[in-house]
Parts: sequence; C-alpha cells; structure tokens
Amino acid sequence: MNERDGRMSGPSGVRAGLQAAVLGSPIAHSLSPALHLAAYASLGLDWSYRAIEVTEQALPSFLAGLDDSWAGLSLTMPLKECVIPLVTSVDDEARHLRSVNTVLPVGGGWRGSNTDVYGITESLTRAGVGEAPVTATVLGAGATARSAVAALGRLGAQEVVVCARRPEAAREVVALGEVLGVHVEPATLDPSEKLVTADVVISTLPGDAGAPWADIARSARGVLLDASYHPWPTPLAGAWQGMGIASGRDMLLWQAVEQVRLMAGLEPAPAVMSAALPA
Repeated sequence: MNERDGRMSGPSGVRAGLQAAVLGSPIAHSLSPALHLAAYASLGLDWSYRAIEVTEQALPSFLAGLDDSWAGLSLTMPLKECVIPLVTSVDDEARHLRSVNTVLPVGGGWRGSNTDVYGITESLTRAGVGEAPVTATVLGAGATARSAVAALGRLGAQEVVVCARRPEAAREVVALGEVLGVHVEPATLDPSEKLVTADVVISTLPGDAGAPWADIARSARGVLLDASYHPWPTPLAGAWQGMGIASGRDMLLWQAVEQVRLMAGLEPAPAVMSAALPA
C-alpha cells in the first residue's frame, strides 16, 4: 500500500493511479497521449494522460491547482518559456535554452526540465550520425534550433552554422553556443552549399518552408533531421540523398521516452510507443 494515500503501488513500487498531461494551445492535434498511454500500458501502470488546452495566461492558475496525484506534465508551445518563473527549479540546460518541455514534482515543488535535446540527439544517432560529427547546419533560429545546438554539442559537433531570417535571432543562438561550448556561426536563410557538405543538417522550418533547399539536398552527403512531420515527407526530406533521415515524429518519440523515464522511473519500450503513433 502507498502510505501517503492508501493506494496500491504499481510496478517496482511506482504509485498507482497517477495522472499526467500535455499542455499547450492549440493542443488537440497532439500525439503525446498516444505515446504516453502506450508506454504506461506496456509498463503495467494504470496512469492517465490527456491533452489539456492551457494558454500562457491560464498556466499560473493551472500549476497552482496541481496536487500530489500528478506524475508530471509535458509542455508544448506557447508554454515552454513562460513556465520557467513559475516552477521551483529549472535544470541548467533548460534554463540556458529558455525551453522547458517537462515539469516534474520534486520536494513539494516543481522542477522544469528539457527532453527535446535528448529527442534530437537520439533521432540523429539512430539516423546514422557517427561519433563527433565535425560540421552541422541548422535552418531556423527559434526554440527548436536552440535545442538542436545543444544536441549537436552533446554529439561533439565542432562547427555549427545557423541560418536565420532575422540576424538578431541568429545572434541569440551564437551566444547560446558560447555558453554551451559549441562554436556557432550565423548565416542568412538562403540556399547554401553548407547543406551539401555538412555532416548533419537540422531543419526547424515549418512544413514546406525548406523547399528552396530541395535541389541542393540531392547532392547532400550527411544526415538530415527535419523537425516537421505532417505532411511527410517535406520537400527537403523528399529530395534528400544523404546518409539518413529523421523526422519530427522521431524527435517526438524519443523526447517522450525520456519523459516517461523521468516521470515513472521505469524504462519504457520505444517500439511499443512508436507503434501507437497514427500512420
């Protein structure tokens, strides 16, 4: 029995009957419930997980109403940055990135963490990135691009070029690289031969916004991670002739795998979670 609430414990002493959710706005399209519920079922947990529409304005009151029945939260846009001052503590990496996508109960409060970086790192590794890729190109300079730079740092990339439409956004990513120990060079968001020669290319652009690079992609030699996943393939991914390709679905899967680990303290089955995603 659980001494705190009288409920039976689950596998390995994990509390039974807990709940979790993904928050954001809009949120109805989220695939996170399918991933988490598949993981819980395979682990023998009777936990619930649902998508809840929460705006930036409503987030403080939502967090204030949480009790000890919550195992954690997943966050999507526009909540990843505005949650930071609302939680008790934030992991260093998430603070540097200004991006929290996971909230966990800790010591009577809440801790903000980031599993997007793990999701990107694992997706690239499984797509064929070897040890210490030398060069990388990132298209875009928003929140996903910041996580991409952190992931490239974990992989040991030595030279990262960030292509951005807004120079000030690129400068922010360059400054982040300095904090993380990753050398980042800014560039304009124009089709560039950097795409052909880079060991890794990460596109954080929406939908078909990467189409101008499609012709160059036919001569690419590295690994592509295209953060989009609907519709798929994107023009960029469809033209890619390099070593391997990963999509936003891969990122979503692996960041969710890490979230389940953090929330439940158990090792989920990625294959079971992946099979739960709609075709």
